[in-house]
Amino acid sequence: MASSDDGGSHHRPIVVAVDKDKNSASAVKWAVDNLLTTNPNLVLLHVRIKKSPNPGGGNEAAPDANGGSCDEDTQNVFTPFRAYSARKRVVVKEIALEDTEVSKGLVDYINGHCVTNIVLGASSRSAFGRKYWTPDVPTIINKAAPEFCTVYVVSKGRQQSVRPAAKPLTSSAPARQHSSSAWTPSRLSNSESEDISRLSFARAEPKIIESEKTRPEKGPSNVVMDHLHAPSGGPMNSCSRTSLSDGSDLFARINHRSVDISADNLDFTQVAIKETPRNGSSSYTLEAEMKRLKLELRQTLDMYNAACKEAVLANQAAEELNKWKMEEARRFEQARLAEEAALAIAETEKAKCRAAIEAAKKAQKMAEIEAQRRKYAELKAKLEGEKKNRAMNVLSQNDLRYRKYTIEEIEAATKNFSSSLKVGEGGYGPVFKAKLDHTPVAIKVLSADAAQGKKQFQQEVEVLSLIRHPNLVLLLGACPEYGCLVYEFMNNGSLEDRLFRKGNTPSIPWEIRFKIAAEIATGLLFLHQAKPEPLVHRDLKPANILLDRNYVCKISDVGLARLVPPSVADTVTQYHMTSAAGTFCYIDPEYQQTGKLGTKSDVYSLGIMLLQIITARPPMGLTHHVERAIEKGTFADLLDPTVQNWPVEEALKFAKLSLKCAELRMKDRPDLGSVIVPELNKLKEVGINSMPGISS
Repeated sequence: MASSDDGGSHHRPIVVAVDKDKNSASAVKWAVDNLLTTNPNLVLLHVRIKKSPNPGGGNEAAPDANGGSCDEDTQNVFTPFRAYSARKRVVVKEIALEDTEVSKGLVDYINGHCVTNIVLGASSRSAFGRKYWTPDVPTIINKAAPEFCTVYVVSKGRQQSVRPAAKPLTSSAPARQHSSSAWTPSRLSNSESEDISRLSFARAEPKIIESEKTRPEKGPSNVVMDHLHAPSGGPMNSCSRTSLSDGSDLFARINHRSVDISADNLDFTQVAIKETPRNGSSSYTLEAEMKRLKLELRQTLDMYNAACKEAVLANQAAEELNKWKMEEARRFEQARLAEEAALAIAETEKAKCRAAIEAAKKAQKMAEIEAQRRKYAELKAKLEGEKKNRAMNVLSQNDLRYRKYTIEEIEAATKNFSSSLKVGEGGYGPVFKAKLDHTPVAIKVLSADAAQGKKQFQQEVEVLSLIRHPNLVLLLGACPEYGCLVYEFMNNGSLEDRLFRKGNTPSIPWEIRFKIAAEIATGLLFLHQAKPEPLVHRDLKPANILLDRNYVCKISDVGLARLVPPSVADTVTQYHMTSAAGTFCYIDPEYQQTGKLGTKSDVYSLGIMLLQIITARPPMGLTHHVERAIEKGTFADLLDPTVQNWPVEEALKFAKLSLKCAELRMKDRPDLGSVIVPELNKLKEVGINSMPGISS
């Protein structure tokens, strides 16, 4: 055809036979992915079967630009591939042909255009159908394609089979080789008379002429046997390439085109001319000999064809058996490996199970031992608690450090706890004013629902019965059976009531306020310096500061006081408490967050209370208001307006000292004994010197 195709096969286009079936799309995709890497040319070839042959060409479709037929149905075949080629950026040439058979049209195009690579989609029929029905197109092309053409059969995106080219395409190759390459062993065996008619002894004539004198009778038979061999290097036919790969050597060495022996083509004219001579019997003998040789040759060819068939079948059976054996060996190896893996996993799981069982046993033993230890500790704690309670009861009954009152005496003094004698109430319980032993007293009664009331009662009795100080409330006696505490009566009540002028009482002068602050600090320092261990009040607030008729202050309600180690006095070591106690707005923030209790926890409460003494304001946000007022220079406006003639300078010193006491961190607060008490005593002296009737 075109002269451009006469070059090497490297640049010849890849031809893909397409139709409307799904295997055609799979073949195109496979060709683009696997063959276009080395050859950029792709041709899509479609063969349409002629519906009704019309020699005149009246009903035929118009030819396209490539010489093929073109109509709407044919164009629909190429439509899906156009989008795919555009997406893959592949330039595709579309050719449509028309012929009586698809396989015939494909073979003619391969021979006419010297196609070296063709890709076909696999047949959709089953293997049984391909074996017992008419051959499908891939099978026919595999057998009929010329030897220079490689045939690829693709199924479901994978290469199903390949028939490689037996020899390269040369520039001198004929345009059409269909008649010479279409013969296969199966075709040779099915039409023996046609095969025999194609045998030729053209090359045997010289030998016949040469040997007529020496071997007149055996010459023809010898010539036939001498030329029955296949020439070495001859290519295999299409059947041997597809079914045997590199199989039977016997069948591969046979070239049917070289064994083109036919009794009809035997040319013995020259022999007949030379043998005619002398008598007519020699001509008859030669003719009989020729017939005999033809018969022997036909029988030999039949036997040869049968042997070839048997060899091919045997080779195929051997290959199938070998494949089956390899597959079985592979399956056996996989089964063996799977069994070994399963055994290894089973051993691992067994080991894990044993380890888990041992660990569970150990854990159970440890749990039993721990349970026994816990039971023993609980029993021991219970016994110790009972022993301690008995000791405390005995101690409370036999304690001579304070006077014991009976409940009858308490009821008689309080007129059966009359509400008219009730002067206040705290977290511990109500407080009643009464007389015992002709002395005014304050009786604090434990409430039935008071949390940890008995413990607070015992703590307050222990503290107040052991220590005495002018600024600590005096414990006169108690009724331990009912939790009643008897104190000396304080005529002016609590500091909180006087600061907020409860009952419209007169305001406390600033001189008395400075004196009260110094006395509170002095009493608190006494608690912190208690022996053998310091005492932390933990609930210091104006409600727990009592005032007598001369405004001498007394610290009360020490039921929450804690004994802490002596090292707590410094700022490093602190006493850790599991739960914070005290009143909101007066509790040390660091103690509330960390549970670390120290003597400086009371210093924070003292700072808040000192600010209340000069401002008479609630404790909520008081430090912030005082700081802002000092910064803005409006501190004098915060002082208690009910007090006249405030010494602003001394009050400012008082406020700054109070703010230092109310620092959030313990380490930032000043020391009570070395800083706070001396400063408050100086301010107390200023107040005393300013009181009327006292000389400077």
